[in-house]
Amino acid sequence: MARELSPKDIAVLKKVAPECAGLECAGSKAPYRSILPPLSNHYAKNEEDFRQRISALDDGDLEYLLSLIRTGEESLGCVQPHYMTVFLELIAERLGDETAEEIMVIYTKLNEC
Repeated sequence: MARELSPKDIAVLKKVAPECAGLECAGSKAPYRSILPPLSNHYAKNEEDFRQRISALDDGDLEYLLSLIRTGEESLGCVQPHYMTVFLELIAERLGDETAEEIMVIYTKLNEC
């Protein structure tokens, strides 16, 4: 579901990608509509960098992001599987295996990018 990033979304994006200067994809010039796809595709250098960035979120920010995933507002379709694995590991560590499994089910149902 396409959306415009809210001030809260932008704050979360800036927390995980402080070098983010604009809110559009450099290649397509399309505005960012989610947080995780730009993080994984434009800012994270590798899985460890992605883990460090996503670990900067406090539990409130992480819960907020998960609520957006659950409603379909946060897209996971363009998040590469190796980054999704890191994200799911972090969810399991911080919020439990059941929550990670719930998000994995949502991710595996998506076939979009």
